[in-house]
Formats: sequence, structure tokens, C-alpha cells
Amino acid sequence: MKARFHARLRDIPAAQWDALRDDDNPFLAHAFLSGLEEHGCANLRNGWQPHHLGLYDGERLVASAPLYLKHDSHGEFVFDWSWAHAYATHGLEYYPKLLCAVPYSPVGGARLLVGTGGDADMLRRALVDTMRSEAERLALSSAHLNFASDADAGAFSGNAWLPRFDWQFHWRNPSTDGDGGWRDFDDFLAALSHKKRKNIRQERAQVVRAGVSCEIRHGDELDDADWQALHDFYLATFEDKGNYPALTLAFFRHLGTTMPRNVVAVLCRRASRLVAGSFMLRSTDTLYGRYWGCREQVAGLHFEACYYQGIDYCLREGLHTFEPGAQGEHKLARGFLPTRTRSFHWIADPRFRSAIASALRREATALDDYRADLLAHSPYVAARTSG
Repeated sequence: MKARFHARLRDIPAAQWDALRDDDNPFLAHAFLSGLEEHGCANLRNGWQPHHLGLYDGERLVASAPLYLKHDSHGEFVFDWSWAHAYATHGLEYYPKLLCAVPYSPVGGARLLVGTGGDADMLRRALVDTMRSEAERLALSSAHLNFASDADAGAFSGNAWLPRFDWQFHWRNPSTDGDGGWRDFDDFLAALSHKKRKNIRQERAQVVRAGVSCEIRHGDELDDADWQALHDFYLATFEDKGNYPALTLAFFRHLGTTMPRNVVAVLCRRASRLVAGSFMLRSTDTLYGRYWGCREQVAGLHFEACYYQGIDYCLREGLHTFEPGAQGEHKLARGFLPTRTRSFHWIADPRFRSAIASALRREATALDDYRADLLAHSPYVAARTSG
């Protein structure tokens, strides 16, 4: 096998890249990742320099990974700013680093794309070894893989990569755990404690009393004005929080053109005026919440547009899981439970590797305690765990 690195994803044919995906997670689709590059989102100016990895048997692509030379830590959601600061205080350069990830997307899934053949595990390990070798060749401080799948994680056992984990809040229909599952939103509410059930009903009623109605549309059901509004909401939220809005309107529209049925938009109107909206993506079995914004402040509307409409959609469409995004303890009271996310990190300097490994062990203990405290406040009548 021969490794090649590509400065543009479009240099790899979409059919070859997508054939190596083991599911239909939209964030690993060639259309999504190449769209970020082609529409001004993932580029050197924004700190993401594409350096995609392909392993080839002759001219046949047999494994690949979305890889970047990263010149800062923005848009990653696995936070290593303190590591960069430690390097700087010792007069060393932390950036650029090598990162295997999906830009701006704290979403789990395969990062090591190897298809479903019997040699999949061997190919995953080959990708991991090649990433490390490339970091050494370029004399980089480190290499990282964020939001690994279970299969990805196995490729890091017994080597020098440091494991790290965190918690996100995910909703899951218990039908995936072998139970009958919830049939509709009322069925879901019945599984919650009386207090949590009452609170959700009150929040939803607030929206109705305010005269706001919500509808869900897919990408091929949105017109130009809808796309403009959704992007405006995204811009307003990012600017309000002091974050840089890297995603362009052209990229939003690109998703509507190339992945229309993966796009799920919640449009919230008072009379005929669009006052708020949320933007999500979906696969066959999972809904992914991404962006939200509003023109008017309406009590309960954020929860309605970002959580309850999504849960309702999953129940209607038969999706098993809803990942509403990173962080947010307030999600626990609305039926989302802590679920483990994982990353792996290779640190070139043995002194920093040892110090970071020690810090990660302490962090892991604190995170385990945090999960136990969260589950002590589970919103469900019968204890349910995740993770």
C-alpha cells in the first residue's frame, strides 16, 4: 500500500471516498467535507489546511481519513488550548498540528474510512500509523483524532496515542436497547418523572400561547428565502456569542442541493413571519442538531425548536438517536443523557506526553464523578444510563 496526501478532497473521486463509509453519517460524506472546502469554510485562512490521507493499492483507494494541518484549535470541540499554552510558555510551537476530524462538527462517527471488508481492522491501524509517521516527517508537535467511533478506538490500542473522553447529552429511543420503544411524544413523556413531564408541557404551551407554530422541512423543500433566513439565524447566534461564523450561505445551499434529504430544518413562524429556526442533519437512524437562531425572544422557543421538534421528528420517522450538539447540562432535564465521546492524541515530545497523560487521568476521574452526579438527577422514572 502507498500513502498519498491530498490538498483538496475533490482530488479523490466522491464515489471512491463514499464507498469506504460504513454508514450514512452525513458528516463523513464527500459532499459535506468537499463542500466545506469549495465554499470557503475549511481553508488555511480559517485554520484548516486540508491534508487528506488516502491509502492506495495500486490506483485503488482502499482506506482514507479526513485530515488537516491545523493552525489553531478553533472549531474542534476537543479542547487543547491549555496544551498549546504550555508549549508556548516553554518557547515551543504547538501549531500546526495534524488533526483527523470533521471541521466545526462535534459529532461522533468513523474517521478511519476502510469499508466493511475483512481487512478493515488492519487498514484502520495502517491509517493510524501513517498519521503518526506524517506528523514525525513534518516535525509537528502532535497528531489527533476527534470524536472516534467504537471501531476507530480499537485501532489505538497498544500504541503511544493517549485516550481522552468527554460527555455529550444524547436522546435515545429505548427500542434500540431491546425494549418496545416510544411510539410518540406522549409515550416519551410518560417515561419521565412528573416534574420533568410537567415542565416540558409548560414550555411547549408557552410557544403555542405566543402564537408561534413550527414546521419541519427537508432541504429540497426550502426556498431561497428560507435558506437566507436559516443562515442569518446562524450568523446572529455566533456573533451574539462572540464566535466566528465560518459556514457560508453558499455552503448551506450546497447541502440543500447535494444532500437534500439529510437536511432537516425547523421553521418557526408567528403569523406569516419567520421568527426562529434550527438547522439539523440526519442519517438513517440519527438526527444531529447543529444551529439555531431567532429574531424574537419567545419563552420556550429555543427548547421547542432545538429539542422537542427533533424528538418528535425522530419518533415519527423511526430514528433511534438524537444528538443535539456539544455541552449543555440543561438538556438532561429534557430527556438527553450523558453519552461518552472519545478522542486520541499522539504527542511527539515525551516530556509533554507524560505530563498530558497525567492530566488526562485526573480529568477522567473528574468526568466519571460528573456523570455519576448527572445520573443521580436523571429525568426518567426508571433509571436509564448511557455512555
